[in-house]
Amino acid sequence: MNINRVHEILDNKEKCDVFYDERPVWIQGINQHVAKVGFVDNFEEKDVYIEDLYEKDLYL
Repeated sequence: MNINRVHEILDNKEKCDVFYDERPVWIQGINQHVAKVGFVDNFEEKDVYIEDLYEKDLYL
C-alpha cells in the first residue's frame, strides 16, 4: 500500500478491508512510512511499514 491510499482510507467514512500478514487490521494513525495498526481479531497493536499493508480485493 502507498501513503496516498492510507490517507484516502483514513479520510473515508466507509469501512475498508486492510490486512497485514494475512490478518485484518484497522489503521489508527501514520507517522512518515510507519502505520500504527490494531488487529481486528484481538487487542494487539503494532507499528508496521505502510508498504506491508494491503487490501485483499487487489489480489483477486
